[in-house]
Parts: sequence; C-alpha cells; structure tokens
Amino acid sequence: MTILTTPKRSSFLWEPSKERIENSHIKAFADFTDQPLFPYERLHLWSTSHLGDFWSSVWDYAGVIGDKGDQAYVPSFSMPDAEWFPNARLNFAENLLRGSLDRIAAYEASETGVHHSITLRELKMEVAKAQQGLKDLGVQKGDCVAGITTNNIQGLVALIATASLGAIWTSCSPDFGTKGIVDRIGQVRPKVLIATLAYQYKEKPFHIEKKIQETTENLEGLSAVITLNGEADLPGIKTQTWEELCANDADVPDFTQTAFNDPLYILYTSGTTGLPKAIVHSVGGTLLQHVKEHQLHCDVQQDDVLFWYTNTAWMMYPWLVSGLASEAALLLYDGSPVQSDNLPHLWDVADEVGVTHFGTSPKYLETLAKADVQLKNTHSLTTLKSILSCGAPLAPEQYDWVYETLKEDLLLASISGGTEIIGCFVMGSPVHPVKRGEIACKALGMAVDVLDERGASVYKEKADLVCTQPFPSMPITFLGEGGDERYRNSYFSKRPGIWTHGDLAEQTIEEAFIIYGRADTTLNPGGVRIGTAEIYRVVEHVQEVEDSVVFGLPKDHDEEIVLCVVTKHFNEELAKNIRRQIRSQASPRHVPKRIYQVDEIPHTINGKKVEGAAKTAALGDFVKNEASLRNPSSLQSFRQLTEKEYL
Repeated sequence: MTILTTPKRSSFLWEPSKERIENSHIKAFADFTDQPLFPYERLHLWSTSHLGDFWSSVWDYAGVIGDKGDQAYVPSFSMPDAEWFPNARLNFAENLLRGSLDRIAAYEASETGVHHSITLRELKMEVAKAQQGLKDLGVQKGDCVAGITTNNIQGLVALIATASLGAIWTSCSPDFGTKGIVDRIGQVRPKVLIATLAYQYKEKPFHIEKKIQETTENLEGLSAVITLNGEADLPGIKTQTWEELCANDADVPDFTQTAFNDPLYILYTSGTTGLPKAIVHSVGGTLLQHVKEHQLHCDVQQDDVLFWYTNTAWMMYPWLVSGLASEAALLLYDGSPVQSDNLPHLWDVADEVGVTHFGTSPKYLETLAKADVQLKNTHSLTTLKSILSCGAPLAPEQYDWVYETLKEDLLLASISGGTEIIGCFVMGSPVHPVKRGEIACKALGMAVDVLDERGASVYKEKADLVCTQPFPSMPITFLGEGGDERYRNSYFSKRPGIWTHGDLAEQTIEEAFIIYGRADTTLNPGGVRIGTAEIYRVVEHVQEVEDSVVFGLPKDHDEEIVLCVVTKHFNEELAKNIRRQIRSQASPRHVPKRIYQVDEIPHTINGKKVEGAAKTAALGDFVKNEASLRNPSSLQSFRQLTEKEYL
C-alpha cells in the first residue's frame, strides 16, 4: 500500500462548494442572527464575546422545545459559577422525540447486519411503555437509572424513558468487568438497573448473568433490576424482564419539566489513575451543546442518518443520541467494527441505511489503510457527506488516505473535546476547507486558545489547550465527597479562572488546530516538549507494527523515549527502519532510545491507548485502576520491561 507523504498540489484536500455553503445550517444561523458568516473568526469572536446572545440564538434557531425564560447568561467572577438560562424549563426527551411521526428515528445493526428500524411514532410508544414501567417502580425526577446496555434500540428507549421523567441516566458497556462497573455506577447509587444478560463481540456470544449478579450485590440503594435478553434470579432484589416492565397500556409519554441546570447524565473518565471521576452533566447544557455541534459544525440536516461507532460507556454515545433533536435518524451498532472475513462490514451497513455522517476513530481508519481497503471501488457511498473522527489525533497521512480511497467530495473533520464537557472545543465545519493534519476551527461559543507557561497566547508552538470563557456544558459537579473542589482543582488550579483542558495543542496562523495528545503524557527529553501523537503518526504506517505505545522513562535527571511495539517481526532491521522514518518525518529528537517488543498494548474499554498505565507498570509502580483497561493482562509485559532486551 502506498501512503502519500506530501500534500496534494492544492493546499486543501477539500473545499465546500458555494451551493453547500449556501444550504448549510451555519449560513442559515449567521443570517438568523444577522451576523456575517465570513470571516469565520469574526463570527466566532461574536459568539464568545456575546455569550448570552449566542446561546439564546442557538436555542431559538434549533427550535428547542421549552420555556427559555427571560435571561440566557448570568456572568460570575468564577468561571464554574456562571449561570445559564436560570428561569428556563424544558425536558430533554421531549426534544429528542420531535418531528414527523413517520420518519425513521433509528436503525439497529450488529455483526450480522441491519436488523430493523423504528419510526418516531413507534419509538414514542415504546418510550411511553418503558416510562410507565419505571414510574411503577417509583422512579421520579432526580432519581438515577443505570444501564449495562448495548448500543441498540432497547438501550435507546431506556435512556429516553429515564430522561422523560426528569431522572438521571448513566451507563456502562457490558464488556466491562464487575469491578469496572461497580467503580463507576456504584458511585451513583442507582434506584433501578437495566442490564443485558448477553452480548456478542467478534462473532462470539458472551453470557454475563454472573457478572450482573455480582454487580447488584455491590450496589447500595438498588430497588429493582430490569433484565434484557432473558430472565435472571437475583436473590433479595426485585427483578423484571424488559417485556414485563413494558407490559402496560401507555402509548403517549409524559414529559416532566426540569430546570436548565438539572442533572441529565453521569459520565465517567477512564479512571486509569484512580477511581473514575463521575461527571454530572446538565439537561440544558448537553442539549444546547449538541444541537450546536450537530447543526452548525457537522451540518446534520433533517432526515440525515448519523452514525458513530461507540459503546454505551463513551461520551460519543449520548452525543449520538442527541442527533434525534436535529430530526436525524440514528444508526445504532453493537459489535466489532471489523470482521475477519470482511473488514469493511461497517460500510456495508452504512451503505444499506444511507449514512450521511460516519463517526469513527483514527485506529479504525488505520486498520483499513493497512489492509489496503479501497472503499470507493466496492461501496457506493452516495449519501455520505462527512467522516468525523475523534479519540486520538488524526495523522496527516490519514487525511490523504480518506480522499484517495473513500470519496473526494467529503467533509473530513477531526474533532477534539472531552467527557468533561460532553462535547468539543475544536471541530470542522461545512464552510471550512480541509487541510491535512489540521482541525479546521474553534467551535462556536467556545473561547478556545493555546497558552504557554507565561499565560500568553501562542501560535506555531505546542502549549496548553484552554478555554477562557464559560459555556453551558461545563459539568455541574463531580459526584461524591468534595466533588466541587475536585472539579475545580482538575481544570482551574493551573490557571485560576481559565479552563486548562490537559491537551497539548498548536494553533496555526489561520487559527486551525493540531492536537498532540494529553499534556500529562507529553515527552520531555532534553527539556523539549514532544507530543506522543507525532511519533504515532509515523509508527502507525510501518506495515510490520500492529500496535504501539510510547512514553518516557527517567535517565540521569532527564528522560529517554521508550517505544513498545506489537509485531511478529522484531529485529534490528525493523528497529532501524522505525528510527529512520521517525527521524525523517518528525525530527531527531523524536527518535526512541529504546524499542521493546510486547505482547499487547493497554487500552481502555473505548480503545484509547493508556500510556500512563504502561509507564507506571514499567516503573514497577502500582497501576491504580486496572479495571478500567480492556486488557489488564497486557501490563505484565511492561512490568517485566527492564528485564527484556531492546533494540
């Protein structure tokens, strides 16, 4: 396979047509607010200097159902204490169940293909029945319902029914271990647990009745368990099947009104440095942030089909669900993204249901590229308008690969934000051209900057990604003792009054962005800051390397770059090739001093490399939360690292 290493003749890989710009949500929004669309930087500056006007306009433009109240923004000296829409009343679920009753609301698919679809009329009826069942169990506003669910229609109904009551939803993926589940939802003391008893991954069935029983034994305050995919005998706890929960005559859901800042979701950080942080997100902040991102930045239109490959534990799951508020259909997929005999399986599904926005990760695109998959030769992709990517930086060569092998007329947008904000700081847009290796723009309403250690805004330098003004999807708090203090310490201790996100980033002269990874895993050999993404984007294109992780280990009051690779061809020739490629495509400072072979790389359940856990294990220290890893046994190779030979 040939990977392009230089840009095309044009500095842009894609530019939007005049027609696409004219028909975009962001152009309509600019007209709606009587603001010029270009230059975009002016529109962005207006959105962050007139915060109340901007977010009030997002509410009105998106047609949010509810009472907005008479005030959009109440500033405060302290960024976390700013108030949003203090007099508003709304219901999140009501804003999802909107539009034509005959429209397709969701498609459900798995490793065996597309199963079925559901119209909005059918979805509202199923939500009504689940809502009534939850009411009968005593669930009311402010209670928490937890799900151990797969990404399917039943899970979607459970989430929406919970939100319709003004209750709080939190979820884990069924492939978590018992400790990983309890470390998360055990913090929130759910009133009801909705749990699947079986799932399938890589064509292998998994039955987890024992795991569910062990989980329920460790949840305080649990009053009932609803089982999916069968019955379970759970001593001492009221248990119903999903069918029993929904066995009632309800056909129209009620919508309990909430305040803008009432809790909606509890999401969790990866927890690789300790107990996962339980982050509480608000009803209104989540809704406004998501409709803004979907409509203004992703240009999700009515009746589009939105997809993101995610499980129910990752923040991209609620992000996907919110697509209903823009009257798009959702593609809900559960299972492995690739099959041994059919790598482009997800694209078969996407073609069948007419996906317009395909959300994925750099790792998935890398898998296809290494296998020399040429999608434009095998799939129609006629409806596809955009590919979105997050979870790790998208390498410049991957931009080239997408346009060479998928589709030329396509908006490719790498996006970056976090669980902590249930959204994005930097994104693409339908009116920005695509330049290889860069994220096009600051998200509207997000006062993003890159600050150095002096607190000065810098360009063409690697420094801290920050946000200098409040935004509605900031967390309400971290759940648990000292939650407010832990929240503020996490993001405001380095620069009081400024959100320091923890990412290493670079701002270009054109105000595009390059993300280099987490600042706390930044390498610092010889006092020079190096983002690990700069090394990965080279190593990932070495054909013999299946996976890799890089970190620094101390050496004589400095640190050495250590690269660990999964490969079947570990020899001097491979090591020389890796170093040669890194030296020529990154710099001599990026070249690892030591290269080790390991059996596998530690990843979170959501597929992110865990550099911190690998380094901690290599140093012989205790990894605080192995339960957060998809493959905790991988750490054994790193615990023995210094005993291994290296090249």
